Amino acid sequence: MKKKIFLAITALTLFVVQACKMDGLDKDPNRATVVTPDLVLNGICNSIFVGPWDDKARFCQYNCCNYNYYGNQEYNWGGASLKYTLLKNVVKMEEEATRVGYKAVNPYSAMAKYLKAAMYYEMTMQVGDLPLTEALSPDVTYTPKYNTQKEVFVQVLKWLDEANADMATLIAAGESTVSGDIYFGGNLLAWQKINNAFTLRVLVALSAKESDADLNVKGKFANIISNPTKYPLPTSNADGLQYVYNNTFNKYPTNPDNFGFDATRYNMSATTLNTLASLKDPRAMLFGEPAGNKMKAGIQPTDFAAFVGAESSMDLADMSTKAGIDNGAAYLPGEFSFYNRKRYYSTYTAENTVIVGYAEMCFNIAEAANRGWVSLNAKDWYEKGIKASHSFYGIGNGPLDVYFFKAGGKVTDGASYNKFTVNFDQTAYLAQPLVSYAGNNSQGLQQIVVQKYLGFFQNSGWEGYYNYRRTGFPSFSKGGPGTANSGLIPKRFQYPASEVTNNKANWQSALNNQFGGKDDINADMWILK
Repeated sequence: MKKKIFLAITALTLFVVQACKMDGLDKDPNRATVVTPDLVLNGICNSIFVGPWDDKARFCQYNCCNYNYYGNQEYNWGGASLKYTLLKNVVKMEEEATRVGYKAVNPYSAMAKYLKAAMYYEMTMQVGDLPLTEALSPDVTYTPKYNTQKEVFVQVLKWLDEANADMATLIAAGESTVSGDIYFGGNLLAWQKINNAFTLRVLVALSAKESDADLNVKGKFANIISNPTKYPLPTSNADGLQYVYNNTFNKYPTNPDNFGFDATRYNMSATTLNTLASLKDPRAMLFGEPAGNKMKAGIQPTDFAAFVGAESSMDLADMSTKAGIDNGAAYLPGEFSFYNRKRYYSTYTAENTVIVGYAEMCFNIAEAANRGWVSLNAKDWYEKGIKASHSFYGIGNGPLDVYFFKAGGKVTDGASYNKFTVNFDQTAYLAQPLVSYAGNNSQGLQQIVVQKYLGFFQNSGWEGYYNYRRTGFPSFSKGGPGTANSGLIPKRFQYPASEVTNNKANWQSALNNQFGGKDDINADMWILK
C-alpha cells in the first residue's frame, strides 16, 4: 500500500550564527529561539524532494521545451545550488532533540546521519570537492577548508552505516518511530530500508573506484546483500520513498491549472521516447501521445512507430516549428509527441514522485552482479527492476487502457480522450532481442543502465544524468545548437558564486587540486577518473 503524506508545512527560520550580545537588546521577543525537533524534521522532509517536469528533467533528456519563453535544453550551467542552509537545519534538529531530553542516540540523530549523507552525496555529485569537516563544526567557520571528493564519499558511507546501526538499535529498544516524518508516518524501519537502498546507490555511483581499498565498494555492497537482517532493504514499490500529491496545496506540477499555458510548449525527448518505442515498451503510451504527423499518415495511435521524441540538441526554433500545435482541429505539423495529457494534465495528482525506489535498487543489484561484486543472478534482478517500473505505472500482463487527447478537447472532460486497450505480454517483452538480458558483459551492463534510466523518468532528481555521465548509457543527444556548450554534455556544475565571494582562497585551492585552477563544467571529477 502506498504511503500517504499528510503535510503540515511549517515556516521555520533557523538562525545558526550568533550575533554580538547587547544585554538582551538583540533578542526579538516575538520570535521563537527554540523549536521542537519534529517541526524541524517536517521542514527538512519537505525540502529533500526534487519535483518532476523542471529543468532537471530536460537535462536528463526526459522531455524538451519547444518554446523559448519557458526554457531550453542548453547545458550552459552555472553555479550549483548547494544545501548548506538545509544541513544547518539538520544540525539544529540534532541539537533540539538533545535539548528536549533525548539520549545521544535517538531517532532524530539517526535520521540526521541519513540526511547528511544524502545531501552531501547530491552536492559532491554536482561539483566535486566540498567543505565538510569544518563546514559542520559547532564552531562557526566562515571560510571552511574543502575536503576531497574521496573524503566526502568516505564520510557519506560512514554516516549511512552508522544510521543503519543506530536505527536497528532504536527499533530493538522499542523506539521505532520518529515524529515529523511526512513520508512513512514515523516508521523508522521504513527509513532504515531507504537508508540501505540509498547506500547501494552510492556504492554503484563509485563503480569507477571499485578497486580503492579505502572505499571497499565491492565488500560493502556484498556485506549489505548477504546480511538482510542487519541491512533490511525494500521488497516492493510500496517500500519506496515517494512524494505524494493532493488536489489543494500540494498539486502535481503539470495539472489542469496550467494546461492552457504550456501543454503544447513541451514535448517528449528522443532519448527517452524513441528508446521506449524501439523496445516496444507500453510506457511510451503512458508518457507521451502519438505524433500528429504519424496519425495523419495513417499510422495507428497504438503503433509504437507513432511515438517520436525530439532530439534535445535540435535548434529550438526548428523544434518549435515542428513540434505541432493543437488548433482545435488537427496537429500542425506535429512531428513530435507531446506529453500524455490525460496522465499529466487531467488531474492534480498524476503519479507519486519517487525519491529512492525499489526498481532502482533492483537495477543496482543487477549491475553489481554484472560486475561480479555479488554472487547473484543479474538477469533475475534486471527483470525484477523492469517489472517493478512497469508495476508502478499499472502495467502488467494483460489489457492496458491508454488514453490520448482529442484535438480541441477540454483537459478535464473524459469525453475529450480516445481510449484504446492494448494487450501486453510481459514475458514476450522480456524475450525481445533488445530486452533479453545479454549476460554479465558490457551489453548486459548497457541494458541494465538503460532500463534504470527509463525507470527514473521524472523521478529521483539527477540520477538519470548521473548514470549517463558514469556509463555513457543511454546515448544522450548532443552536438547541435539546442544543447549548446560546444556540443558537449557537462561533467559537473560550477561552484556557487557565494564561494567565490566568501571563501575565495579555499575555493581556488580546491580548483587547483581538481581542475588545474579552472571551474570547468566539462572537467572530470575524481569520481569519474
